[in-house]
Amino acid sequence: MDSSFLIRPIAHIENDYREKFGIPRQSGLVPEQRSVIVFEPEYRSEEALRGIESFSHLWLIWQFSETVRDGWSPTVRPPRLGGNTRMGVFASRSPFRPNSLGLSCVALCGVEKSAENGTVLIVSGADLMNGTPIFDVKPYVPYADCRPEAAGGFSVDPKQHSLRVACPAELLEHIEPPKRAALLGALQCDPRPSYQNDPERVYKMTFGSHTVCFTVDGNDLTVTDIIEETRSKTAHE
Repeated sequence: MDSSFLIRPIAHIENDYREKFGIPRQSGLVPEQRSVIVFEPEYRSEEALRGIESFSHLWLIWQFSETVRDGWSPTVRPPRLGGNTRMGVFASRSPFRPNSLGLSCVALCGVEKSAENGTVLIVSGADLMNGTPIFDVKPYVPYADCRPEAAGGFSVDPKQHSLRVACPAELLEHIEPPKRAALLGALQCDPRPSYQNDPERVYKMTFGSHTVCFTVDGNDLTVTDIIEETRSKTAHE
């Protein structure tokens, strides 16, 4: 019997993560990053959000919209294990899943009214790319959702991969002051796959309307340039 059913997005997220590269691998790693949850027109109901401001955190159920594919594999290669070790897909948080669903816990920073988008949610610590469709929003309930005794399996503590970030002040000035800490936090998380370790390589990460160029030598990340979108377009004309 076919038990499939259709679910539709109720909202999408808006933030500075324009590409997959550079997005934190888990939610909560960069609490400085603010995002806006914009509900689709048919779900823009203040009644649907009544009481939500009493919760400090929310669960988001969303789609890995950039990795949807036909078929699936029972095993995946987690990048933090070097990209060569295979683990079961259901023992991982890989985006390459049968239903391409993601689950993230974010902090609720505020509920605001927007003339253009109705009531929106301001959240921090999201690991979703700009435009990602969201299927549901649920409150995080500490007594049920918090399990301090839980085992982490083969997952690796991200603090073990934290980098020292050096960014010249004149380059950081290209970024709006409220967003600087979020950019530095994302870089500190080490955007690279763990198997890449070439100190001569220049990596490029999109952050908002900027391209951030950097190198990594050991545990030291150095920002070499921050290119505004207008500068980039002018250079190619």
